Amino acid sequence: MESKDLAEKIVEILESKKGIDIEIVDVTGKTTLADYFVIASGNSTTQIKALADEVEFILKKDLNLYADHVEGRSGDRWILLDYKDVVVHVFHPEERANYSLEKLWNAKGKEA
Repeated sequence: MESKDLAEKIVEILESKKGIDIEIVDVTGKTTLADYFVIASGNSTTQIKALADEVEFILKKDLNLYADHVEGRSGDRWILLDYKDVVVHVFHPEERANYSLEKLWNAKGKEA
């Protein structure tokens, strides 16, 4: 599966669990970390955990894909799921506003 297709599948999963403000950020050529970041928010630590759990469950079940690395399970205010070419960030709205990854990565590489 192409990385763009995987990012779109993850968006579908997050939408099915009522994720908020879901975005795909194309970081191709800006970093070697990934091709895409999928960023979403949840209203509570319970919803954030449920969103991350659902992504992991569906990708394992449907595509036999496992996250290479998972961070943030202890606090559940920012969970990161690393699928190599696609990195999923599920934030509490306060953390998302604080880190502002969309602005950071959309600005990278635009300087002339």
